Parts: sequence; C-alpha cells; structure tokens
Amino acid sequence: MIISIIVATGKNNEIGQNGGLLCHLPDDLKRFKEITTGKPIVMGRRTFDSLPKGALPNRRNIVISRNPYLKIENAEVYSSLDYALLKLKDEEEVFIIGGAQIYKQILSDADKLYLTKIHANFPAADAFFPPVDYRIWHEVNRETYPADERHLFGFTFLELER
Repeated sequence: MIISIIVATGKNNEIGQNGGLLCHLPDDLKRFKEITTGKPIVMGRRTFDSLPKGALPNRRNIVISRNPYLKIENAEVYSSLDYALLKLKDEEEVFIIGGAQIYKQILSDADKLYLTKIHANFPAADAFFPPVDYRIWHEVNRETYPADERHLFGFTFLELER
C-alpha cells in the first residue's frame, strides 16, 4: 500500500483557520478531486466536519475518531489511524487528507506527498502541517501558477516521493 498525503500549506506550514481552508483556490480543489477520486481518503473527525456536503463522492471516506459510538453516513469510522490503515492494507494507494494531528502521526510513514504551497502567509491560521525534511524527499513534479482572477494567491503544486 502506498500512503500518500495531500495538503495545501501557506508559507509557514499553515493548513487551516477556524475549521476551514486558508483560502479558496479552485485549481487546487480540482487537483485534489482528480488525484483522490476512486481512492480511499483518511481524515480526522474535525476535517470531516469541515466538508460542506459530508462524505466526498466516489471515494471511500475513512474518519478517525475517539468516539466509539460515532456513526457517519457514507463513511467508515475507526478509533485510530493504525487500525484504519490495517483495514485498508489491500488498497493500492491511500490518501491522508488531514487534519494536523493525523498529518503529524503519518508524515514519517508516508511514501508520497502531494503538496500545494500557497505563496502567502496566513497569520490567523490555527492548524499547521508538521515540518517537512526535504532531505529525505525527492521532487517528482513541480508546477507554479501566479495569482489570477480566480486565485487570490499564487501557488505551486509539488509532488514528492521518498
């Protein structure tokens, strides 16, 4: 199984603010959908709660929660990331989509990192991605885009592998 992380961060590893995304980047959302459709996605309960329409379609939604009684429509709920990954062991690739605590638990075990670097700082952010040691990752692909009429900030799509 390939464990892939997909995340968008600001210049200071910011990932969220008040339970939501840092900003609206339509091309990043499109990329997220293209990369994760048809694959299992694993997230913490707060990340799930931030999804505007609940479980994401055309993906196996896995939610990690300490609440043993939690039931979520169109999602599987597990008590730990390790147990969820055990249940997903036969999958070709699994995507970790947040939040901060889940990223912190899995970064050292991940095989791929799909990173969107937003070319901005977000001082009000309250959730952060753990520091990435770029010495152990090699860049597979990079695409940089300037701010435009649809994107308030420029951004870079990075694909990294161990």
